[in-house]
Amino acid sequence: MGRVKKSTRKFEQNHLKRVLDDRKGKAKLKQQFLQREKKKRATKDDGSDDSGSDGEDAKTLTKKDDGPKIFENMSVEQFFEGGFEVPETSSAGKKKKSAPKSKPEPEPEATDDASGAEEDEDEFEKHKEQLAALAEQDPEFFEYMKKNDPELLDFTMAERDTLSDVDDLSESEEAQADKKKKKGKKGEEKQESTELTMAEVKKWKKAMIEETSLRALRQVVLAFRSAAHANDVEEDKSIGGFKFSITNPNVYHELVLLALEHVPTVLNAHLPVKESASGKIRVATETKKFRTLTPLLKSHSSSLLHLLPLLTDAATQKLLLNSSLELIPYFLSFRKFLKAFLKAVVEIWSSNSTDEATRITAFLVIRRAAVIGDEGMKETCLKALYAGLIKACRQTTAHTIQGINLMKNSAAEIAGLPGMEKVGYQAGFSFIRQLAVHLRNSITNNSKESYKTVYNWQYVHSLDFWSRVLAMHCDGLKEAQAGKESTLRPLIYPLVQVTLGAARLIPTPAYFPLRFYLVRSLLRISQATGVYIPLASLIFEVLSSNEIKSRAKPSTLKPLDFATNIRAPKSYLKTRTYQDGIGEQVVELFSEFYVLYSKSVAFPELAIPTIVQLKRFMKKSQNGKLNGTLQLLVNKLEHNSKWIEEKRSGVEFAPNKREQVDAFLKDVDWETTPLGQYVVSQRKVREEKRRLLEESLREEKEREKRDREAEEEEMEVDSGSEGEGTSEEGDDDVEMSD
Repeated sequence: MGRVKKSTRKFEQNHLKRVLDDRKGKAKLKQQFLQREKKKRATKDDGSDDSGSDGEDAKTLTKKDDGPKIFENMSVEQFFEGGFEVPETSSAGKKKKSAPKSKPEPEPEATDDASGAEEDEDEFEKHKEQLAALAEQDPEFFEYMKKNDPELLDFTMAERDTLSDVDDLSESEEAQADKKKKKGKKGEEKQESTELTMAEVKKWKKAMIEETSLRALRQVVLAFRSAAHANDVEEDKSIGGFKFSITNPNVYHELVLLALEHVPTVLNAHLPVKESASGKIRVATETKKFRTLTPLLKSHSSSLLHLLPLLTDAATQKLLLNSSLELIPYFLSFRKFLKAFLKAVVEIWSSNSTDEATRITAFLVIRRAAVIGDEGMKETCLKALYAGLIKACRQTTAHTIQGINLMKNSAAEIAGLPGMEKVGYQAGFSFIRQLAVHLRNSITNNSKESYKTVYNWQYVHSLDFWSRVLAMHCDGLKEAQAGKESTLRPLIYPLVQVTLGAARLIPTPAYFPLRFYLVRSLLRISQATGVYIPLASLIFEVLSSNEIKSRAKPSTLKPLDFATNIRAPKSYLKTRTYQDGIGEQVVELFSEFYVLYSKSVAFPELAIPTIVQLKRFMKKSQNGKLNGTLQLLVNKLEHNSKWIEEKRSGVEFAPNKREQVDAFLKDVDWETTPLGQYVVSQRKVREEKRRLLEESLREEKEREKRDREAEEEEMEVDSGSEGEGTSEEGDDDVEMSD
């Protein structure tokens, strides 16, 4: 069944019931009139005088006291409701054969309103003739009806006018639909575009700035739509062209700036964004003004979504995102569009080739949608960010690690925003459980490749991301300011268990970088939340491996970057370079772990096992460089232990007094402790090394860029010289022919 036309639906809603009721009444009245005529013809056949009968009937109808005898149990209004039909008679008064007496004709069914224009026309002409016959045969009755209820005589014409209007509307809509189809099929019938000039753009700009003109806003939105689709030749043909055409690049630039900078301002002037006392932001979507501006909002939002992925200039991308940031409250009413738009924004946020400032602006757009949106929109934003992060961190190199860390830190902020606690907990529980399932399947599966579902950058960055989420929002200071624990705190235990399991899944030396990476994630959680995580055993397992104990081979390889590698190449194994790198990581992680408890009243007891094992290792180890760094660490641990013993020698509380234990050295900065001073100096050394490494990487990248540009220039020169050589050869050929 085809689609019902809009005109048909309007007719059914406004006129169909009345028309059907009128037709039923008309058919009923016609049946009654036919019965009356049958009686009259039967009387004529018996020899009665027609004129006398008619005159008597006319007199009877005009009596006001008794009323017409044929209208028993029926008023005049009911009789003429819907019109009537006069039987056909000749002007000479010829007698017509009476119809045979039979059952009354069945009441005709109501026909569909789409029966055809010719049928309606015949019906109206027929009624017109019947009225003329009534005026001729019974003028007194006709005058009576004219005086008492003239609307009944004009009913058919009123009905005809109504149906005529509906038909005209239907024909108009059908013509428009046909025109649109023809525009899609034939390019020559598409809408002619007007060339946009700089004068028009400046005129619109003045009207929007000085008067906040809606008329200028409409023109700018239409022109911006043309600008957004300027390069879409195929789409331009399919939709019949745009109102404006833009060929001047200066006009294009000025128009884009005008649309991105001033459209939000004009919209806010006519439809302001309101903020409640609780901080909720809303737009009055139930007003007539919003309904009026809805088409403009939809058109402008569609243009923004189409243009955003096409932009390559960082400044223009940032300008468009800043403009969208102000329009997010209006876009909340267009949920389907907003999801697609956020997806495009996440693509920019997660692209390593995008400028850092632009990526931050893209994140602010997503953050605003998460803050002012409902619970469903908050969940959409968080999941979109997480999916973008996982997709972008598949390839982790020294050039991309900074961008990945930026994504992890920014996305982690979203998970614990005010109003996001419930959504953040549900999403965190779901994703951490998913990571645990992958780990369990990798452990239970006996295939050789099963560990690869865990030992990859996406899995490692996922664990590190959730460690940042918990460290950021379960911080003890933030919880003290809020006066309650974070709703994300129950996720600490499952995340720590999954991370420890992943670190121990493959204990081979090739995956020591992955273990070190995960230990740092756990250190971040322990430092921020105050939860004790036993990490010393993970580090001692590295010291007890054959990679450290065996004699190393000399090597000229570059030091391995443990921040951007989770697996050591085979060429590094059992080399002096790799062994020294492992030793530096072990000392660093030991110091970072114990400095967390450098002010604890129980530090001496906590450090004794490590001091003893490190001394035993140094006695057996033949690696002089590693032994020297470990000896320095042992000295700092022993020094810090003695310092704590001196401080606690004067306390009078027992170990079971938890409040007093927690308050021990609470006012002392950890940097002033003996171990803290050592860690601060080591961090400065590592920071300097990292800075030098980044500078070398930046120089290397610039050098590669210059080399690439030089190669392109050489290729252009070579192609030009080849063309000149061809021309010279052609000239020589001409001379020889001459």
